Formats: sequence, C-alpha cells, structure tokens
Amino acid sequence: MSYEHWRHYARGWLFHFFNKTEPAYEAYARAFRHNPQDAQAARHLAAIAAQRLDYQAAEQWFLEVLRITPEDADSHFNLGFVREQMKAPRRAIESFKEAVRLKPVLDRAWYGMGLAHAALGEHAKAAAALREAARLQPMNGHAWYQLGMAYHHSGEPDKVEQVVNKLLEFDPKITRQLIKDSGREDLAPRLPEMPW
Repeated sequence: MSYEHWRHYARGWLFHFFNKTEPAYEAYARAFRHNPQDAQAARHLAAIAAQRLDYQAAEQWFLEVLRITPEDADSHFNLGFVREQMKAPRRAIESFKEAVRLKPVLDRAWYGMGLAHAALGEHAKAAAALREAARLQPMNGHAWYQLGMAYHHSGEPDKVEQVVNKLLEFDPKITRQLIKDSGREDLAPRLPEMPW
C-alpha cells in the first residue's frame, strides 16, 4: 500500500468519525484511486452513498467491494438492500440469494428476499424466505407479520391463523395489525385486552 493511499484513507476515517461525510467521501475516493483493491474504502463509499440516498452510487461501490471480496455475504446483503431501495426487486433477490448461499444464517437477507418476492407478487416464494427469517429470529415480529401477509396473499388462511397464534405469544400489537391487514377479524377475540 502506498503512502498516498493510507494518507487519504486516514483522512477519510477521521472525517467519517466526526460525521463529516462529504469530505470523508472525497478522501475515501482518493484512497481508492490510489489502491483499487481497497475493499474497506469501497465499503465506506457505498455506506456514505446509501446514507445520502444515492443508491446508484452505492450499488456501484458495493459491486466494487464484491469484485475484490466476492465471498463477502454481508456486502451481498447490502447490495440487495440498495437494489430494493432502487425498486429493483429481481436484482435484489439475486443479491440476497447469494448472501444466504454464503451465509445461510443471515436472517436479514432471508427477510429482504421475502419482501422482494412479495413486491413482485410471488407470495409463495415470499413465504418460503420469510419462514426461514422467522425460524432464525423467532422473536422478530416483523418477519412473522410479513409471513402472515404472504400466507394471506397466497390464500392460505390456516397458515395465517398459525402465524397469529405464534405472534400472540410475544407481540400482541403486531398481531392486531396482522389480523386487521389480513381481514381475519374472526381471530380478533384471541387478542388480549390492551391498555391503549
């Protein structure tokens, strides 16, 4: 690594530490120009671009990260998230699939994959991914809610009821929302009385 690379990277890190993202971005970009194999600088650039909601730039930087470190499951997840934000669910699914291939316990990638399939109207595929997310994080009420909605849109009322029963064990508020959004008012008597 060259001195110039490390000088710019260190400046970027300091600016980033003090939440000065514009000069941090410029410094990391200079560092990357001096060393196009610096995955960490590319990660910082992608994160800053995503924070600025510049998802196209974030996508390009995550692709650079993956060019250097193709087995980085977390960066595949991050690329999927960025693509989801870009309203590109098919490309997001590709990234999430690669993330879980590399790291099957990455629950947030299963969750993202489920949401992307749901956005495409592929509710059975959404349910399969969300089931895995809920299995990996059994107290994640949002994963269970989305799973219940995937079952609802797939026309599987018995499975919606199973999800409601599971959610009742730990999150009555999200259970109430699932009952309402799925039109399963017949399950409402199971809800406990809530003080609000």
